[in-house]
Amino acid sequence: MKNVYWTKEIDATLIVSNENAVVIEMNDKASKVFESDGKKVGTKLLDCHPAWAKPHVEELMKVKKPSCYTTERAGNKNFVYHTPWFENGEYKGLVELIIPMPKDMPHYVRD
Repeated sequence: MKNVYWTKEIDATLIVSNENAVVIEMNDKASKVFESDGKKVGTKLLDCHPAWAKPHVEELMKVKKPSCYTTERAGNKNFVYHTPWFENGEYKGLVELIIPMPKDMPHYVRD
């Protein structure tokens, strides 16, 4: 079976770090977002975040639990999802997924 790299071109920023908080994978959008700052695979994950966000990221790596929230900058909203990733039950690092949210995004209650 051929490997399919579906994350490469999705319209979301995807960054994966290892247990030492070193970026081991970025998709195309993440590479483009961080290229002007020289951030790339091999960079420390905390170096990809502003000072105010670093304590939150450090806490996520410590507690090894998911976190999600929304952000807004210049009228553009994003859904931010962080989750630890594991291999055979062993903590291997953190995944950060940032998804653009349309201004008119619907909300459905499915009870």
